[in-house]
Amino acid sequence: MNQSIMNQGTNREAAAARRSGWRAYTRNYDLYLMLVPVLAYYVIFQLQPIYGLQIAFKDFSASLGIWGSPWVGFAHFERFFSSYYFGRLLTNTIEISLYALAVGFPMPIILALLLNEIHLLKLKKFIQNITYFPHFVSVIVVAGMINAFTSPDGFINTIVSWFGGEKASFLTNPAYFKTIYVISNVWQHTGWSAIIYIAALASINPELYEAATIDGASRWKKILYVSIPGIFSTIVVLFILQIGSLLDVGFQKILLLQNPLNLEASDVISTYVYRTGILQGNYSLSTAVGLFNTLINVTLLVTSNAVIKRLTNHSLW
Repeated sequence: MNQSIMNQGTNREAAAARRSGWRAYTRNYDLYLMLVPVLAYYVIFQLQPIYGLQIAFKDFSASLGIWGSPWVGFAHFERFFSSYYFGRLLTNTIEISLYALAVGFPMPIILALLLNEIHLLKLKKFIQNITYFPHFVSVIVVAGMINAFTSPDGFINTIVSWFGGEKASFLTNPAYFKTIYVISNVWQHTGWSAIIYIAALASINPELYEAATIDGASRWKKILYVSIPGIFSTIVVLFILQIGSLLDVGFQKILLLQNPLNLEASDVISTYVYRTGILQGNYSLSTAVGLFNTLINVTLLVTSNAVIKRLTNHSLW
């Protein structure tokens, strides 16, 4: 008898919980409707293409389709690893990525710290607008500007000639390509990337700065002992994310700046995938190369997260 009463009570509580949960859904239906386009985007453009990854292990033919094409195992991976281009592609991708990380990652942090020290609101807003603007410039326009500035009769060569130097065609010289790419990236994205650090700095308790002032701390010491520790967790998370996308070099800009004379320094994995997949129609090989690139990035993400978690006690998960 007692057991029956307890079961009835439990059933009533479960039913009440279900009704309460359903009322919560219906009460906030408009918020859930707003999720539909986002979920649809991810399902169509992010999850559905995963189905096509199997062509990396097949000799894909458009006439046979994905399921009808024969399996070839790891033949495309072996072909890529043994090809003439493999060493150059991997070396260029790693060099450009590490160069961009070493130069580009600290710049938004430095800019955010400097802006945090500016107390004239109008000057601060002006600098922010100037540094944010390049992010919204089309990569095609940026590539055109780089071509114009670095041409033999361009702005940079004009400055060089004023100081008695010899004019050079920078984009046709492989030695200059990586530096041009990294500097243009810093110019274009530093301001935009600094936004998250500025937001993190704004969340630091002002009383910490007041206490540091009372203790006689200089501006530099406030930055070193208050500002940087206050945004350290943000720095760590973004650094791990950068490591996780280390081999995802900016494809569009490199392709637009690439030419036969600088191919030795500018040919990276993403441009090779475009060349073999889109231009040559070798979809299986390009998918295999792209999958290899993704697996390396995932490995770097997991490894860097584990190492940094052990060293700093901060991590993504």
